Amino acid sequence: MISRKNAAISKFIIHKVGNKFNDTKNAFSETVVDFDEASYDLMLPFLLRPFTSAVQSYRFNHHANIALNEINTYCAQLFDDDSNFIEVSKHIVMHLFEQSSSANIKTGDVLIVLFDGITFRDITTNAVGIFKIENKTNFFQTYLEDKSYDILVQKGISSKKIDKGCLILNQSDGEGNIIFSADNNNYDAQYWINHFLNIKYADDANNHTQQYIELCKDFSTEVLKTTYGAQEQNTFLAKTVDFFKENEVVNIERFKDELFEEDKHKKEFDDYKKEFEGEQNLVIRNQFDVAEAVVNKEKRKIKTDIKLDTNIQIKLDIDAPDASTEYLERGYDNEKKMHYYKVFFNAEN
Repeated sequence: MISRKNAAISKFIIHKVGNKFNDTKNAFSETVVDFDEASYDLMLPFLLRPFTSAVQSYRFNHHANIALNEINTYCAQLFDDDSNFIEVSKHIVMHLFEQSSSANIKTGDVLIVLFDGITFRDITTNAVGIFKIENKTNFFQTYLEDKSYDILVQKGISSKKIDKGCLILNQSDGEGNIIFSADNNNYDAQYWINHFLNIKYADDANNHTQQYIELCKDFSTEVLKTTYGAQEQNTFLAKTVDFFKENEVVNIERFKDELFEEDKHKKEFDDYKKEFEGEQNLVIRNQFDVAEAVVNKEKRKIKTDIKLDTNIQIKLDIDAPDASTEYLERGYDNEKKMHYYKVFFNAEN
């Protein structure tokens, strides 16, 4: 995640991108935006807010040579010399236009921005921001006419969140420039990440932790819940989170030994892991460092409710992985011919 405490916008331009599939054209600005104080003070946090909480970062990708990645090339040009900012920004929009290969790809405003004073890992650097505004919001505008106020509806950009955006830092590690991306209109996952930016997750603890938690979540849904029920699924998820909280390093064999009592469950997990790796086109490491920030973020997303068709829900505490096993009993009533849960407790809170 970045800090925007000392950040500033040095150059800013707006273009419009069309859709070649629908034969809508691009429209280009010839000058940069000259902000007034009020719009600048609103725009700067609006653009950078998505990246202040981002945990995972990306790096440029290309099947042959990273130097052939278009956005990598354009950013390198701007970092080296930003005197051609307007022309380079047009090339970025034209590259985005070339990725609109279906009617689903939306037209919109494209904001190309140069930032100064971006802090990441205690290093302050400059950065290139690329933002696409796909949806405009209706708002009421009041105006005075003939000594009376009237009202009309106008469309504008919401200041709450961007639709799509990326921040490319002029800071690199062994894998290349550090990149953050946000996509709140994820109607085509390939379009922004793979086709336009052509980026991949960094090969670090954040990515390894994220991949493994995604594996466990999918395994819990597709195997455990389907075969053994929601209680087994939620117990597994709670124990998974607990394992990540208690260990600085994840070893897959140790993970399986702690979470599965029976060998058949270990085999089910191994089989699903191979299937998951094949579908996602990745290889999950057998041992990796835990990224605590990723664990905390993913923990907030995990739902441990058991929803029943009798309009009753049982909510399990993800921080108490053994509670489900000790105090929740599942059975079948032959007289009613229905499943049931029996809950043990000492007092109601």
